[in-house]
Amino acid sequence: MADLFSSFQVKDVTLKNRIACPPLGQYSANDGVITDWHMVNLGAPAVGGAGLVIAENTAVSPVGRVSPGCAGLWNDTQAEEWARVARFVKSQGAVVGIQLGHSGRKGCANPPWEGDDHLPDSDPRMWQTIAASAVPYGGNLPRVPLEMSHADIKRVQGEFVSAAQRALTAGFEWLEVHFAHGYLAQSFFSPLGNFRTDEYGGGFEGRSRFLIETFKAVRAVWPERLPLTARLGITDFHPDGLQFEDSLELIRRLKAEGLDLIDISLGFNSPDVSRIPWAPCFMVPYAERIRREIDIPVAVGWMIEHPRDADNIIRQSQADIIMIGRQMLSDPRWAYHAAQILGLEEPWRVLPNQYGAWLKRPILTACLEQFKDAE
Repeated sequence: MADLFSSFQVKDVTLKNRIACPPLGQYSANDGVITDWHMVNLGAPAVGGAGLVIAENTAVSPVGRVSPGCAGLWNDTQAEEWARVARFVKSQGAVVGIQLGHSGRKGCANPPWEGDDHLPDSDPRMWQTIAASAVPYGGNLPRVPLEMSHADIKRVQGEFVSAAQRALTAGFEWLEVHFAHGYLAQSFFSPLGNFRTDEYGGGFEGRSRFLIETFKAVRAVWPERLPLTARLGITDFHPDGLQFEDSLELIRRLKAEGLDLIDISLGFNSPDVSRIPWAPCFMVPYAERIRREIDIPVAVGWMIEHPRDADNIIRQSQADIIMIGRQMLSDPRWAYHAAQILGLEEPWRVLPNQYGAWLKRPILTACLEQFKDAE
């Protein structure tokens, strides 16, 4: 029976355990170029024992950023800085991944600590957002985006392809396309964001077209030996929004096009989140159903905090990878502490030798043994 610390193989890549640090936006890049902050932020969970570390939502173009401080991968300078981080994460025995995305109508915003709202028109950093339809997200993001033309769609899909090629050059070995959280791809898929009347709108076939085409374009340039995954908002938890059954069908079609794993999340296509049933492990039943009905590996997160819960999810075959987000921020050594709680015989082995050498024999024990020898 698999458990949280069992290995897991996807294509030619093997994770040493089922613990993953998911993409967590840091809003700390300069013109899309990451800084030393990103090295520390992504290096910490790798040092702490995570089997998979995925870099934050990385924009495929300047207008694809959520905020002016978001990371990018639309030029070679950005790729060179990402390569430095990728090398370090891999040196710690973790698999290094990156998430590529486009913000769509939720872009051109301040970072969360500066309001999380749209930049004013007077701000010189401001840009025109684009989306499936000329409909604002709402709430603190009221700006009306431009509805994308067919030429816009093809251009953005090409930007995803170019970013994927740079990710490979930078040394990433796990690629995730961001089809969640109300960003561009999700705005095509959800009835709350897509009011088009052409072949990219209407029912399921039209609303899923942008996502399937984009995935196929990336699949064509990403090596078959390396995992290509997607983070998908599987439901809006809204009566007029995206329904889970549509997501099941989309995952089936993406699997047929070469999807290796689905990382499930929320739609977030509306600022009203009052219907979301927040509770520990509330996304796990969806993961289990996808895994059972579609026979595809699944990653799941959201309010999975205790190691025993994470371990039970793996043991009961409800999911294959556990995304530990906020808990990993507050405790980058979450994997090590989970090993202690779950009773691994030598939990210090989860950490690098530089730490394990100290932790495998606590200083108090060493002192007591020396005192005993002296007697």
